[in-house]
Amino acid sequence: MMTSLTPRQTCRNLNGKDTHVFIQTFADRVLVLVTQLGKVGNLIQATLPETAPLLPSQQDPSQPNKIQLPEPSPAIQLTPLLGGSPSPHLQDLYSLYASQIATIIWTEESKVGLEGIRRGVVVGLALYKQGGGQEDENASGEREVFEGVMEMVYDLLQSGSE
Repeated sequence: MMTSLTPRQTCRNLNGKDTHVFIQTFADRVLVLVTQLGKVGNLIQATLPETAPLLPSQQDPSQPNKIQLPEPSPAIQLTPLLGGSPSPHLQDLYSLYASQIATIIWTEESKVGLEGIRRGVVVGLALYKQGGGQEDENASGEREVFEGVMEMVYDLLQSGSE
């Protein structure tokens, strides 16, 4: 996985919005763009010291068909590179996206012997703000988009290993 320098991309409708995910690997970094707006929005770099362990994902027996995401390490360092989110809530959400996407990439790379080369992951995000409904509806929409994006990242990583 992740050995190809060929960019990979996919698009799905998540919570009523076309959502595009693009992954490009470089020798020193991995670039992941997630957009519903057709632009980058903001860029966040996630790094993790090579000495920090990756935490294993735990399969939930009550939800065997749901993707179990690996838990991001508390040692992840997030560095805003360009742009900014339109609100503090979205900044927190974007930090969660960057941490989770980076953790997925590092975990998948470690499965194929690349754990010694823990590259920085640059995540570009431009998502529609969930709104107009009740707070529970907003959280449900955000969760649907988040889980869908993580599934898209996994799918792209799998397609790169073939």
